[in-house]
Amino acid sequence: MKKILFLFLIITFLFFAYFAKAQTVKQSDIVINEIAWMGTIVSFNNEWIELKNNVDQNINLDGWTLRAPDGVPEVKLTGIISANSFYLMERTDDDTVLNITADLIYKGALGNKSEDLWLYDNNNNLIDEINYIEEWPAGDNTTKQTMEKSSTGWQTSKDIGGTPRTQNSAGIITDIINLTSNIQNPISDIDYLAGVIFNEILPSPDGTDDGKEWIELYNTNNSEVDLSGWTIKDKEGSVTNYSLPQNTKMPAYGYLTLKRPDTKITLNNTIDGLILSWPDGKVIDFINYENAPSNQSYNKTGANWQWSASLTPGVKNIVVQNNAVQKGTNSSQAREKDLPKIKKSDNSKEVNVGLATINQPINQEVRQLVGKNTNPWFLFIVALLITIASVITVLFIKFKLSKYVRT
Repeated sequence: MKKILFLFLIITFLFFAYFAKAQTVKQSDIVINEIAWMGTIVSFNNEWIELKNNVDQNINLDGWTLRAPDGVPEVKLTGIISANSFYLMERTDDDTVLNITADLIYKGALGNKSEDLWLYDNNNNLIDEINYIEEWPAGDNTTKQTMEKSSTGWQTSKDIGGTPRTQNSAGIITDIINLTSNIQNPISDIDYLAGVIFNEILPSPDGTDDGKEWIELYNTNNSEVDLSGWTIKDKEGSVTNYSLPQNTKMPAYGYLTLKRPDTKITLNNTIDGLILSWPDGKVIDFINYENAPSNQSYNKTGANWQWSASLTPGVKNIVVQNNAVQKGTNSSQAREKDLPKIKKSDNSKEVNVGLATINQPINQEVRQLVGKNTNPWFLFIVALLITIASVITVLFIKFKLSKYVRT
């Protein structure tokens, strides 16, 4: 009898010790590490969120929740986040971040200007939070550079598209945009000068498009930029990759207009886009558009784009709107401009699906017994009561048997 009682006590102690260790997570153990609140260069709907495990043990996220105060998004987490590793949540489908498998697919758009997000464990303890009700502190909606956690707070990722499931970047280097280079050959394997952008395009000129379409670049730097070997590529239809000739140079604050007969790039009228890259393949700028109005150019105006009836190749943009045409325009940038007033749309019919779930038998048995309450002290009391009840039962049976033997 003493051996049975001792065995039950040992099992209870081991159970409690294991479960307390498995479920005790402190603030800063798991953090919200990177957010693509602006989407990607493919679509502003391609949002993703990354968590990071800062401790040397795997942590079960079953029952955890990441949610905003208004309930959008509200993500039910599942699966394991490995020691000192990352956990990637992609919105709508697993194509949000190309070539990287998500740990979880969720639905629900982030605010385009700001958001509060709270991360709770399975005991409803607040583990991490971000509170930005007025404006995101980092990230770039134009370049699609993500918001990353740094040692001092939040920073804009150095890389377009961010660093999903990998170590965060060193942050954006703002000085490079206004850098005045004294190097004899500024184009090298180490340093390329940023700050050259798409400024105006004409996808649908009057008459036949062939020979009349053009693409305009603008140099925002206060120094000359050598574009030798830089590439421009369109996104839809018959994709063409145009490499700028050697010794193609742009003066400070200057314009460069490239015509279709030279680039061989065909700009589709319905939907298309352009990507500007350095010779090493790094994306520097991009543009997307839909439903190009006839004989109107698409103009960069600050952080946004607008169609204009005034064509200004080689000079400063002038936006002259044709109300009838503007009313029918349905560009992705126009939609993004309106999004800060409301949540971005989410037409997905997907439900939360965990792609990397590891179930532990002991968790399943306990949850079947006590439901979703996984508080260690509660479980200890339940286990202790079960032990006591078992001991009483054994003693009662032994008493009955001894009485029977005597008679």
